[in-house]
Amino acid sequence: MNLHEYQGKELFARYGLPVLPGQVAETPDEARQIAASIGSLVVIKAQVQAGGRGKAGGVKLAASPDEAYEKARDILALTIKGLPVRKVLVAQAADIAKEYYLSIVMDREKKLPLIMLSAEGGVEIEEVARVAPEKILKQHIGLEGLRPYQARELMMKVFTDFKQAAQAADILLKLYNVFMDGDCSLAEINPLAVTPEGRVIALDAKVVLDDNADYRHRDWEHFRDPAEETPGQRLARERGLSYVKLDGDIGCIVNGAGLAMATMDLIKHYGGEPANFLDIGGSSNPEKVTAALKIITTDSHVRAILFNIFGGITRCDDVANGIVTSLTESPLTVPLVIRLTGTNEVKARQILSDFGLGATTSMDEAVQMVIAKAQEVTA
Repeated sequence: MNLHEYQGKELFARYGLPVLPGQVAETPDEARQIAASIGSLVVIKAQVQAGGRGKAGGVKLAASPDEAYEKARDILALTIKGLPVRKVLVAQAADIAKEYYLSIVMDREKKLPLIMLSAEGGVEIEEVARVAPEKILKQHIGLEGLRPYQARELMMKVFTDFKQAAQAADILLKLYNVFMDGDCSLAEINPLAVTPEGRVIALDAKVVLDDNADYRHRDWEHFRDPAEETPGQRLARERGLSYVKLDGDIGCIVNGAGLAMATMDLIKHYGGEPANFLDIGGSSNPEKVTAALKIITTDSHVRAILFNIFGGITRCDDVANGIVTSLTESPLTVPLVIRLTGTNEVKARQILSDFGLGATTSMDEAVQMVIAKAQEVTA
């Protein structure tokens, strides 16, 4: 789950990280009221989950409540990287002497949290990594956790002032607590700013929570923004399905994450483009199959759909019943290719045959068929 900046700062504040006062507004009038309550120069920031807000005109300063109204009105009319701006953060502005970058991200290869620190803050870290990777310091956090002396040693490598380094080390330790306690896959501050008075503060917050841990965090529900989800993403979350939308035109419904990845690889191998990752898991519940088809059909870019089922725990006949039930209730407008093999596959084929559908046992054949059908629709 990707948090908005204002939500990330709310989480930071719980752990004692220094963030400036601010509130979220959905209308220009609300922005004016918040600016009046802050009583100083404010910054109006678009709340969309996309980088490059400043370049797109989504970050503006306002010296008065009336100016905050005008700037908020302009920003709320924007669409940034395809995302309409529905909310703005109105926060106290800061005078900045120097900007740094600080984050903790999960290194999946090492299976350890990774600290990333750079004196090149305030810009997209991907650009720094591309043109000057040597300017990014990286340090893994071992199983023993992050110790205060380790945080200080790391910060002394980029901060020349000891007092500022000590403040930054304290921020890093608190950010580590956010990362671990919150089951985050990313906790980022960009910029980590130093004021002319030497105070170190978190001017931005980017937090990604690991959805696999949501059962441990019932308080996460208030972070979820339904307006940021597509209908397919919302249905997948509600039905407990693993779904990631991609840019292709071949919808994939598969049981098991490994098979789903192999299916997408094979589609790419034969010249197609997968439209999604969708794993219905090892369940034999026909309702999950019905939900999966509904998710796929919410994507207007899908030109053909592939079911790839290897029945172990999953029973092929239950999948077949789910397909038939779904198509009976809502017929498809795009071609469907089915590959079934494994538990109860003979019974599954009969169910599909009685409904006028066929199924192959060959994964390669199924992938080539669905690519051909998608190309026919496009043509």
